[in-house]
Amino acid sequence: MPIFEYECRTCGHQFEALVGPTFPAPTCPECQASDLEQKISMFAVSSEGTRNIALKDGRKRAESVRRDKQIADAEYVKNHEH
Repeated sequence: MPIFEYECRTCGHQFEALVGPTFPAPTCPECQASDLEQKISMFAVSSEGTRNIALKDGRKRAESVRRDKQIADAEYVKNHEH
């Protein structure tokens, strides 16, 4: 079942909706209007190369978070020691 992106022409809210042949027409979750514009969705490509890039980026972000936590912990200890 495809997921489509929509923008409500009434309130401007952007959202995604699962669309199937037996599903009712989507409505805006914010204002319940049915005057929607279907947006052009980007597609996702999955390959060994893209997975490796995503894994590398995830590891880099996790290391940054770990480093920031260590700095915050050290600063807390420094400022709260008696």
